[in-house]
Amino acid sequence: MFKEFKEFAMRGNVVDMAVGIVIGVAFGAIVTSFVGDVLMPVIGLLTGGVDFSNKFILLRDGAATAGPYASLAAAKAAGAVTLAYGTFINTIVNFIIVAFALFLVVKAMNTVMKKAEAPAAPPAPTKEETLLTEIRDILARR
Repeated sequence: MFKEFKEFAMRGNVVDMAVGIVIGVAFGAIVTSFVGDVLMPVIGLLTGGVDFSNKFILLRDGAATAGPYASLAAAKAAGAVTLAYGTFINTIVNFIIVAFALFLVVKAMNTVMKKAEAPAAPPAPTKEETLLTEIRDILARR
């Protein structure tokens, strides 16, 4: 059983998938940082200083402390029920960036694959083929 598992785990597809998952997780962290630390502050600046990560609708006050709450974290700490639409907006922006990056990767891979599949120019005719073609053409003129 261990031998079968080892053969399964060492197959190229499984190893490739594992590498892809690890790279995907790292890429997700990069995108999350890009959105949260670079893109959303710029969008917030353009929208008049709006911080989307703290945008929420209070549905019910918390049991520990009544609202209003200064931030989403404070509302959650108080046990309030919230609709965190700002976090949802950040997640949508993350998704769009990841989807666009994957689109570019797939597009580049398709371009490379098309170039690899493109038929090469036919090889130049050999001396024998050239002579036979000339003989055929001479015979066809008679």
